[in-house]
Amino acid sequence: QVQLVESGGGLVQAGGSLRLSCAASGRTFSSFVMGWFRQAPGKERQFVAGINRSGGSTSYADSVKGRFTIARDNAKNTVYLQMNSLKPEDTAVYYCAARDRILVVTSSREYAYWGQGTRVTVSS
Repeated sequence: QVQLVESGGGLVQAGGSLRLSCAASGRTFSSFVMGWFRQAPGKERQFVAGINRSGGSTSYADSVKGRFTIARDNAKNTVYLQMNSLKPEDTAVYYCAARDRILVVTSSREYAYWGQGTRVTVSS
């Protein structure tokens, strides 16, 4: 079991930046692949970014490539999502998720553990 708590969401103007954090507790953090997902009102939850257990491999949705960066600090049991050049279409609730496997995957069904989410609102 692992418990996940996100923080760092808020209201920002288009073009601005936010950094989300997800603190993990429970099982050894470095044994989990970590992912960030988001869900806008009336839409399905979608993959944003993922990072492997060591932090040496990352994956991004096309819509955020070049603007968002995922990173992890296994000593601090924390995964981050740095979001730059934010757009109104980035508005959503952002969730971090953990997967007890080796590979980063984009399907939310492959992640067994979820945080409660943090809301990001980007105004135009």
